[in-house]
Amino acid sequence: MKTEIIAVIGAQGKTGVRVLNKLDNVGYSTRGLSRSSEIPFDWTRRETWEQALEGIHSVYVTYFPDLAIPQAEADIRAFVELAKEKDIKHVVLLSGRGEEGAQRAETAVKESGLTWNIVRASWFMQNFSESFMLDGIQSGELVLPEAKAREPFIDVDDIADVVVAALTRIDLNNQLLEVTGPEMLTFTDCIAAISEATKQNIVYSGIPVGAYLAGAKAQGLPEDMAWLINELFVNVLDGRNEWTTDTVENVLGRPAVRFHEYVARTAKSSVWAISNQVQVS
Repeated sequence: MKTEIIAVIGAQGKTGVRVLNKLDNVGYSTRGLSRSSEIPFDWTRRETWEQALEGIHSVYVTYFPDLAIPQAEADIRAFVELAKEKDIKHVVLLSGRGEEGAQRAETAVKESGLTWNIVRASWFMQNFSESFMLDGIQSGELVLPEAKAREPFIDVDDIADVVVAALTRIDLNNQLLEVTGPEMLTFTDCIAAISEATKQNIVYSGIPVGAYLAGAKAQGLPEDMAWLINELFVNVLDGRNEWTTDTVENVLGRPAVRFHEYVARTAKSSVWAISNQVQVS
């Protein structure tokens, strides 16, 4: 067991839980942090931060709900100042491609004086199976705001492997690691692949963002989350990220997972099963 403790903020999130498990499996001492952990960490309650960071050597940072929101930059700047006070040596920040707010948070980390890495990721494949898109798929129709561009969706396990490498390999210190999947896909492409793999009739419907948000707000979507959805679908998915990187292969020595590989693996779990629907032959 390696005694220097690596903290994972957002330890119950899609990347955090995987990073924590991978570090544990190779013998690192870890501290999983979240609002409900034994030692809690809550981005909205700065009084929780100090105890959570006590005795930490390195930290993987995921920000909730997203670095795109206006509050994120101030929180990240306050966080890195506390990290320096606590003598933390290395910060690895998960960031999002094409988000202006995220880039301001990245700058705060780069200018902190700490050893750093930014893992800047494209949209997660697992949003289709572990997040807000799942309910729609399970109903047979995924309704989202219209997306203007294709996206190089990335497997979260690839992100986690790159994060672990950043935390544990000094040759990667002080680098921006921008990670994507290897192919450009539309949401229609993705749902077609899921439909084919599960032999179910699943469709994708893109509607104007205003109509989508009006319906979501009527069902109780908070204003801050409505702002974030608008930011992601209107601004981030405008074509600015319509290209891939080879970072996953360069860091890990293997190709990034392709979407059909993720779909084939995930379909075996039956997470996409639609009740009361006859399978397509």
